[in-house]
Amino acid sequence: MRKLLLSLFLFFPLFASDLTLEIVKDVGNRPKIAIEDGSSGIDPKLSAKFFKLLVGDLEVTAHFDVNDTRNMAQFEEPLSITRYRLADYLLRYQLFYDDFGKLNVRARCFDLRSQEPILDKIYRISQKERYPFLAHKIIYDLNKALRFEDVSFLKSFVIFSKYTKPKHADIYISDYTLTYQKRVVSGGLNLFPKWANEEQTAFYYTAMEDRPTLYRVDIYKGTRSKITSSEGMLVCSDVSQDGSKLLLTMAPDAQPDIYIYDLLTKKARRVTRYGGIDVNGNFVENESKVVFVSDRLGYPTIFAKRIGSRAVERVVYHGRNNNSCSAHGDYVVYSSRETDNAFGKNVFNLYLTSTTSDYIRRLTANGVNIFPRFSKDGETILFIKEIGRQTGLGVIRLKYNKTYIYPLYTGKIQSIDW
Repeated sequence: MRKLLLSLFLFFPLFASDLTLEIVKDVGNRPKIAIEDGSSGIDPKLSAKFFKLLVGDLEVTAHFDVNDTRNMAQFEEPLSITRYRLADYLLRYQLFYDDFGKLNVRARCFDLRSQEPILDKIYRISQKERYPFLAHKIIYDLNKALRFEDVSFLKSFVIFSKYTKPKHADIYISDYTLTYQKRVVSGGLNLFPKWANEEQTAFYYTAMEDRPTLYRVDIYKGTRSKITSSEGMLVCSDVSQDGSKLLLTMAPDAQPDIYIYDLLTKKARRVTRYGGIDVNGNFVENESKVVFVSDRLGYPTIFAKRIGSRAVERVVYHGRNNNSCSAHGDYVVYSSRETDNAFGKNVFNLYLTSTTSDYIRRLTANGVNIFPRFSKDGETILFIKEIGRQTGLGVIRLKYNKTYIYPLYTGKIQSIDW
């Protein structure tokens, strides 16, 4: 059984709009924006980090041409139109502590053509170490005020499992840049965290105990409840939109299959029945189908099965080692091994495809890119990027064909969700 479990982990990596629309061309017509730091009485290192977060957030939206010069100014001083004559907008911020010792930031963004503010808000956070989310919220609100396309992913929590030492992995919650990190589960081998709802108030994860056991953790209540356990393997890979059903990979009879687990009845319904390996199930097409990874062809690739039907259809015809996937609507993003190097690292690239057409698009060009995850709106993909001996988070903005990498400096990421 131990050998089976090990082989499954090698196979199953440990580590809204129509996506077929043309990629937006960057022809230099994005609005230009400059940033001023009006903070005083604040740790200079904190203020400098905050500035870099604002620049990074503006860039990752792909909606702005960002001037990354850190300009200093008094928050209430008049605008210098001549200083920013080449810019369309000016974002000015002021970090400060209130009478209760809470970190605040006042953000004001001006339209330099009219000299009128289009954003003027004060943001507060109770825990200083969570300051990255102040920056993310400012850029989210600015983006919304300008009526650009939604960038809710900026505010999303990322949850990931990180190897800390042999046979030990802890679970962390972070922002997408990994600037903020908080450990929420520790002790033993804790793998495959998966958010339980869109509000991100709870998550599931697998604890490798005497038998693999699935737990649900409520972040705000600080409670943990056991869902189920299974021999061999147990992973929650997807959650229905209403949160009532889980897609599980279980191997009660030594071979892993996909199951739908009903949280109300506490019963598991088997979806696939195959003598080999079926793992990593994801709901597609309004949860009428499941896409999953299977070795039915003698190597892992992506298949789909309508729930309640016996028929299984192949989704991906590209590559001979497609070993992880994520779904949104009718679309599937998957990781494909491009090389076969027995003595060194292989190249894994990400591809986007559709369950209803022959559409396919390569998203990465080189390196090791694995474990992709769609954002809630399907416009952005988060994935694990191996960088030498390190790992990091990659962010792909699909419509803009832009990728950003955020390294993790200690430990190695096992799996992610957002």
